[in-house]
Parts: sequence; structure tokens; C-alpha cells
Amino acid sequence: MAAKIGIDDVNLLPDDEFVCVFGNVIELCPTAAIHVKKSRPFAKLSDIHDAFNKYLETVSFGDKLQILQLHPDLAGRLAAQGKLTKESTNEQRAAGLHELTLQQKSLIDKYNERYKAKFGFPFIVCARENKVESIIEGLQQRYCNTQEKEITIALEEVKKICKLRILDIVTDDY
Repeated sequence: MAAKIGIDDVNLLPDDEFVCVFGNVIELCPTAAIHVKKSRPFAKLSDIHDAFNKYLETVSFGDKLQILQLHPDLAGRLAAQGKLTKESTNEQRAAGLHELTLQQKSLIDKYNERYKAKFGFPFIVCARENKVESIIEGLQQRYCNTQEKEITIALEEVKKICKLRILDIVTDDY
């Protein structure tokens, strides 16, 4: 992992470098970083996360769905092909998704497809805060939700992922 940067350094980053550094704190969504960079200067680390949260809360319904659709399936085809982003790879490894039994892999694949067919986006959970068993349970339980409720839950999970990714980049001096 690269060395973390301080809040003062974040505020001094040229715009294009800010987007490069923070462009994947929301999976494959550099548009969020383009928007958030306009909120500088940040006084503290939590201000960065708050700015990304505000972005997620204020974009249109269509943009929210698009953001959710950018996330990869957990233990899916991209993971098998080694084509996940570096961040997603590390997060899925932290959850143990790289060591699935054949039965677990089969269940996750089946539940992922069923979930995507119902909601129109992949199942999203903060993998670093979960393990295989809780992910499988979540796939089963959350399938019963309405689309509105599931979008709300998925966006909250995106916020958790975003926060952890920001913590990987910026030192918390406070």
C-alpha cells in the first residue's frame, strides 16, 4: 500500500491528481471525486467522507442506480478472471471470498444472479466488515426487501466502503 497523505496534502492536490487519488473510493465512479474536489479545503478527515456521502445523497435516482450497477458481483466472474479493481480485490480477500468451497461459490453465484434479476444491480455489502457466512445470509435476507429499501441499504454499504477506502488513503491526524 502506498504511503498515506495528510489532510493538508489532500487540500493541495491538483484537481486531476485529486481525481486520480480519490476516483475509486466509490467503485469506478471518478465523477464523485470530480464533484467532491470542489468542496475543498477540508478541515479534517471526516469532512472528506461527509462530502462523498453528500454526493451520494444528492445525485439523481438514476445516478444512484448507475453507481450501484458499477459494483462487481461478490466472488463473481471479474474476481475469477482477476479483473477487479485493486480495492475490490483486497476487500473480497478480507472477507474470505477467495477461499470459497464449491458449495459456497455455487450458493453465492445463484443468489447473486437472483438478486441482480430482482433489483437491477449487484448485491453490495461492505466486504471488509463481513465474512462469507454473513454475506450468504445477507444475500438471502435482503432479497426479500423492496427495491426502494434495498437501494437505501446498498447506498449505506457504499458509504461504509467509501469511508474505509478514504482511511486507506488519508492519515487521521485528529
